[in-house]
Amino acid sequence: MGRIVGLMDDLFFQMKVLETAKHLGVEFKVASNSEALVKMLEPPTKLVIVDLNAKNNPVETIGQIRATQKGLPVVAFLSHVQAELAARGREAGATEVMPRSVFTQNLARILETAKD
Repeated sequence: MGRIVGLMDDLFFQMKVLETAKHLGVEFKVASNSEALVKMLEPPTKLVIVDLNAKNNPVETIGQIRATQKGLPVVAFLSHVQAELAARGREAGATEVMPRSVFTQNLARILETAKD
């Protein structure tokens, strides 16, 4: 089973991702802060999802992931077009940065990338 971890604090959105992951046969775990997310990278994780609008320093979290997991895909999303925040997410090492609406439309495709 593929494994995905995420940093997001919107409970409704967490449930949406969790249900889609379950439907696809992918494990999805959510961390509430950077330290917890970094610890969740073991056992091996195939994808990290980061809400750039989350509390607890999401951009710094991406940087922490990149310090130890250079090739791990990191998909970041944000609510609306926030060009500066999107640029900071890319600079920190996010593989993809997209508006929440695009992330939602492509959720199944994104999660499927983590399947075994």
